[in-house]
Amino acid sequence: MRKKTVLAAAFTAVAALTLSACGNSDDGAKSPIADVSVQPKTKAATALDQPFTKPDLVLTDTHGEKYDLRARTKGKPTLIYFGYTNCPDVCPLIMSNIAIAKKSLPKADQDKLQVVFVTTDPERDTPSSLGTWLKAQDASFIGLTGDFPAIQAGARQIGIGIDAPKKEKDGTIVSMHGSQVMAFSPKTDKGYLVYSEDTSPDDYTKDLPKIIKGETP
Repeated sequence: MRKKTVLAAAFTAVAALTLSACGNSDDGAKSPIADVSVQPKTKAATALDQPFTKPDLVLTDTHGEKYDLRARTKGKPTLIYFGYTNCPDVCPLIMSNIAIAKKSLPKADQDKLQVVFVTTDPERDTPSSLGTWLKAQDASFIGLTGDFPAIQAGARQIGIGIDAPKKEKDGTIVSMHGSQVMAFSPKTDKGYLVYSEDTSPDDYTKDLPKIIKGETP
């Protein structure tokens, strides 16, 4: 399969429009998910011609401590995802898929990989609740929360659009957020690969060893 490459500018325009509508309703219906691809999908990763710089985010981690994203992940292979713990389907699935793939890595590589989950619903996702939710996925995952405007601005820095959670008439709280996972190289600290919500555990399992080395799958 050939590598699919898009311009970062094009990705930004598309990502800003492709938000997942994740509610907390109990009707079992799946949320509509838009594909971020600008071409027919041929490979799990979309490689960017012009990689993104890591978001300039200083938030609060699950221990209630200040966490400087750029400083703490500098020189480390890093996956970043913006989502929220009350999401009924997409967010837990994406994090679970990454967790499954991470467990397949040698211990040394597992220790190198940084997986960062930034909440799009900071009012409900407190450090404590975020930590509890992530432990069910993988205890090493990093959870960040803080002021919504700062989180939204950080997401936009890497072409991901998010809206503030909104309460519907039926009481359902809906959070609109891009469902992309971005991989950052340990060599350049640039975001050079994008994964959509339908990336499988096998896809991540194949790609993670190269991501950890700063290579393009």
